[in-house]
Order: sequence, then C-alpha cells, then structure tokens
Amino acid sequence: MTREIRIKNISLGGSSPLVLIAGPCVIEGLDITLHIASALKEITTSLSIPYIFKTSYDKANRSSLNSYRGPGLEKGLEVLQEVKETLDIPVLSDVHRFEEIGPAAEVVDVLQIPAFLSRQTDFIIKVAEAGRAVNIKKGQFISPHEVKNVIDKVISTGNHNVFITERGFSFGYNNLVADMRSLVIMRAFGYPIVFDATHSVQLPGGLGTASGGQRYFVPYLSRAATAVGIDALFVEVHLQPDSALCDASNMLELRFLPHLLKQIKSIDKIARGETFSVEEA
Repeated sequence: MTREIRIKNISLGGSSPLVLIAGPCVIEGLDITLHIASALKEITTSLSIPYIFKTSYDKANRSSLNSYRGPGLEKGLEVLQEVKETLDIPVLSDVHRFEEIGPAAEVVDVLQIPAFLSRQTDFIIKVAEAGRAVNIKKGQFISPHEVKNVIDKVISTGNHNVFITERGFSFGYNNLVADMRSLVIMRAFGYPIVFDATHSVQLPGGLGTASGGQRYFVPYLSRAATAVGIDALFVEVHLQPDSALCDASNMLELRFLPHLLKQIKSIDKIARGETFSVEEA
C-alpha cells in the first residue's frame, strides 16, 4: 500500500479510492477552461470519484517554435485561480522555470515537474521546497527503478507529498510504450502512482512540427493500468480534441469519459480486492 497524501480535500494513495486527474492540455481561454472543468466536476461528483483539475498555463516543451504554448504565467494563473474558486476543486499545473515556482505555488495545489525535467536535481528540490504537493512525470528516458532517486530528491527537503506519473517509455523514434510492470516497480517505493493514459499514447514529434497520438488506445491502457493497481488516472480531455490547440491527437473527447470512468471504477474495486454481492454485480 502506498503512502496517503492530502491535496486540499482529497486523499491520494493508501486505502483511498481512485482519483481522477483530468483537464485540457493547455489553457485556451477562461470560458472553455471553466466549461471543461465544470463538466468534469459534474461527471466525477455523479460517480463519487475524487477529482483534481489539470491544465497548463505554458507548455514550454512544444515540438515547434510556432506551436501554441498557452496564455503564459500571469494570465494562466488568473484562469486557474478562477477555476479553483468557482468550482472549489484542487488544481494542478506544470512548472518549467525557476522563476515560475513561487507564483505558481501561490495558486495551484499540485506543482508538476514535466517529464523532460525529471532528472534536474536543483529544479526538483526548488519545486519541493515550495511546500505544495509535487507530481513527477517520469521521463520517457528513465527506467522505473531510477524513479527512487527522483523521490529521494523531493523528500530530502522534508516534503513527502509527492507522487509519480507513468507516461510511457521511448520505444524507437517518435513512439512510446506503456510497460505495466513499471507501475508495480514504482509503487513498491511507497508513494502514490498515477497512470497518464493520454500521454502514453502520444507519438512525440511524430508529425514533424507537432506530436501525433493514438487516442483509440486510451480506454484500453486505462483499464489495464487500473487492473494492475494505481492510485490515480491522468487523462487529458477536450470538447473537440481534433480542434484543440495542443496534443489534439491523443486527448480524449469529453463525452466518452463517463462510460470509461464507470468501467475504471468497477475494475478498481476488483484490483483492490473488494468483494461483490449479487445485487452489486
């Protein structure tokens, strides 16, 4: 069993129920962000699934110089603050530079370290010292065994509110593979483990000036990871993924999420060893 950590009013890990971390890849505007966040809160409330909203104010690791990155730190944090206060939900966003850490920590409940920065020791320590919960996106280039080193960097600051997100491993050029053994290996380190179902089907740089993706596989990998055992599922969603300004190919259309979550919740009960009565079945 993993360590239980608190994120606002949500428990993640331990014997706590599966948490959903979901939202659009990047902020495209206040109205659409609020719309998606509100819909996600309604869906998760109806299914009694704890929920953390995620999105990015700036995606600094885009494939092309001309790729849409978001509104930037100041305007993006204003949107996240509005979502947080209007819907009373915890929010997560990634940080890419040292100077972003302080302002972001004043607004977001979880500071996320991007996969490409998951070995940057000084940066990881500075993020951990901000006192917020820390989500480490496991780099596509490191093994699950090496994640223990990353965790040690965070907890060296006295911050034990850390969890790890699996998002696939580089497999040849412009391709990722999700190895379910990774979840078992990393969970043994004692901290909550998350499976990122949408970035695991990404084809990094696969379109030349943008990343491709295979969203068709999102439900399959989500169900598989839940069966193996995870503490949270990470899914990027959009009202119209094909017209999204970032990661269009691998985001899940919002209307498909309720059905997937019903399946995930059922699988999670089995994975946790709960018994079913005839009425529940």
